[in-house]
Amino acid sequence: MQQEAVSCRMSGAAGEPGAPGAITLEELDSMAEEQSPDAAAPSSCSRAEEEEAAAAEQERLLSYWQSVGRGHQVDVPRDMAEPIQQLTRNNQHQERESIPFTLVHRKEKFGEVLYEKRQYGKAKWACIKMQEEQYEQSICLGFMKLMKYICEQNSSGLYLGMTIPIVTLVHTNETHSEITRSVTVAYYLPELLQEQPPQPYDSDIIIEEWPPTVVYTRSFRGVTNEDSIMREINFLAELLESPELCLQNIFIVAGYTNPAAANRHNEIWFLQRP
Repeated sequence: MQQEAVSCRMSGAAGEPGAPGAITLEELDSMAEEQSPDAAAPSSCSRAEEEEAAAAEQERLLSYWQSVGRGHQVDVPRDMAEPIQQLTRNNQHQERESIPFTLVHRKEKFGEVLYEKRQYGKAKWACIKMQEEQYEQSICLGFMKLMKYICEQNSSGLYLGMTIPIVTLVHTNETHSEITRSVTVAYYLPELLQEQPPQPYDSDIIIEEWPPTVVYTRSFRGVTNEDSIMREINFLAELLESPELCLQNIFIVAGYTNPAAANRHNEIWFLQRP
């Protein structure tokens, strides 16, 4: 993770009127319940009727995503219809696998966790580099590409399952005053697929093995955009006793919860030097 190589939960300024943001799995939870409440119920419909109902459900979900996308200044193409439907259905019935780590140390003050030091093991990730005009657009478009890979567009032809968090590797400029446009969005491959990851059909997605990494991480709430990321980077740098032990121009933003939520959960990660 300390190298350039170092994507479930995308984040964005969905809570700010007119601001771009990201489309995520959790935004579909209530939608799925409303649109297909009888999806798991026994049916006496004919095959043709079932196919017609599935097509209608797919169209409704795509329309919903496109509506959300317009609000975030992101176009959702029609070829996302099938991955959206599949991810929505699986999201209702499967637990999301969390990236494993070992807690090394927790720094607290008056009962508040200031930051944690964690050890992450060697692992394989599906990664895609993006360079859109805005951070939120890059992570949203990058996630849609990863979403196709997760939803059967891979050498196994299988649905791979969601993991959290989705992480985004960001870089700061030479003066450390802002993040650059180039980001890497990464999806942690589930444990059962770590030994032999299915290969993506999309040549823009690369399977990378990240080395064991020590991470200093701090949780924060609210939107993730260029300004909030730099604020959190500076805040954690002030809290650390020896920030110089970490890489100075590469950081990770980890997202866990729905960006439309009022009090959503994100983390900023500092990577300890090798």
